[in-house]
Amino acid sequence: MFSHVMVGSNDIERSKRFYDALLGILGAGEPLRNQNDTGQTRLFYRHDGGTFCVSEPIDGEPATFANGSTIGFKCASPEQVQQFHDTAVAHGGTSIEEPPGLREGKLGAMHLAYVRDPDGNKLCALHRPK
Repeated sequence: MFSHVMVGSNDIERSKRFYDALLGILGAGEPLRNQNDTGQTRLFYRHDGGTFCVSEPIDGEPATFANGSTIGFKCASPEQVQQFHDTAVAHGGTSIEEPPGLREGKLGAMHLAYVRDPDGNKLCALHRPK
């Protein structure tokens, strides 16, 4: 359904350090670094058919996060959910909501962890037991 997800950054090098560490645990390698015609730097992390992008805002205004938005990343195990959380916090992210762990609800059981990246974007690590 999705070709890519892009978030804005006010400090592209800080974001690169954060997402290199975080997305590396999910198997994404070094991002493709691109500078567009008007000078903004963008990072493209490609993995498993999807692309996650980080960009300096093209309009020249500060990057802001979207209230009510969450970007979810599929994890292979409950341990990887915890590692995602811990790596995010160790690299400048902030733990939010409940501590990482198993949640039971109307959508079934799942392991979740929620963090904000250094620019305030809300990220979720999710593993659904089979």
